Amino acid sequence: MIHVYLDDSRPCPQGFVLAKDAKECIALLEECDVDILSLDHDLGWMSKQTGMDVVIWLIQQRKFPRAIYIHTSSSSACTQMYQMLYAVKPDEMGLYAHRMPDEVLMGVAQKNDPSKP
Repeated sequence: MIHVYLDDSRPCPQGFVLAKDAKECIALLEECDVDILSLDHDLGWMSKQTGMDVVIWLIQQRKFPRAIYIHTSSSSACTQMYQMLYAVKPDEMGLYAHRMPDEVLMGVAQKNDPSKP
């Protein structure tokens, strides 16, 4: 079980696997069981794909992680991504239109710290 952070410019939180573009993120979703997914929308000036492409893939494949956070700074994209996912998400999946809270980040970091028992 892994945690995935989709972003082209922000630093990846400890305990997460960084995907710098939609293609990398979708490959991780195809190959791994993803627990927490944090999505950005805008993925650089050169990229034609966005976090919305990941949302569309999730909906088409019906493959959802336990929780999705949408951390994009684009409020309109955040609203659109959230609404699309909310309409089809399983009841047990958490969906949040904001960045991950510090408690979540610290919990993931501690679980992935080899010096902690």
